[in-house]
Amino acid sequence: MSDPISPSAGWGVLHLFCKRTPHLDGEAVVAAVKQCEASGHTVVTSSILGHKADLCVMALGPDLRELRTLQSGLQRAGLEIADSYVSLTEVSEYAKGLPEEMLKPRLYPQLPPDGKSSFAFYPMSKRREHHDNWYTLPFDRRKELMHEHGMSGRKFAGRVVQLITASTGFDAFEWGVTLFCVNPDDIKDVVYTMRFDEASAVYAEFGPFYVGILEPIETLVTS
Repeated sequence: MSDPISPSAGWGVLHLFCKRTPHLDGEAVVAAVKQCEASGHTVVTSSILGHKADLCVMALGPDLRELRTLQSGLQRAGLEIADSYVSLTEVSEYAKGLPEEMLKPRLYPQLPPDGKSSFAFYPMSKRREHHDNWYTLPFDRRKELMHEHGMSGRKFAGRVVQLITASTGFDAFEWGVTLFCVNPDDIKDVVYTMRFDEASAVYAEFGPFYVGILEPIETLVTS
């Protein structure tokens, strides 16, 4: 057996946005997901609205080899990967110093959260253009702006669970944002509200949005 490929802290995260093909083998898809889960990894599946994908398979855990094995298994089972995102769980530099009980869920999240079946994902980066360059701001100013941004998000406690994962050097954007919400309009409300914060309004750039509904993998490959 090959040695695991694991981050020094946290987990690898893989979002696969898939389309069904005429060659889909539903039993093989389910088997690939169950094999990944049996290896100690978490797999969250959702039905995606719109043309960009039919379903999303989000997998996270300690071994990137297992995430790749899942990807290969889904492809062999007749799912076409229309888009993907690769990232790592992290503790932000602005969150260091917080109590351990607040940091652990960021590195080792327990998903999906109960009672939140509305799903969304989008990637984002901080702008590096002209005078709007996030990376030329002093650390204390960036921390202040991120604190303001975080306070906006806390208004949605109980309605929204947000997982931010790091993708600098792993994908086209710098972070991936995964949302689990009680109601579909919670997605709209939290994204709209947080866009008024200076950290977002001035310095954020966004990639494509995917919105869906959490469903068991067995349902997704038979419906």
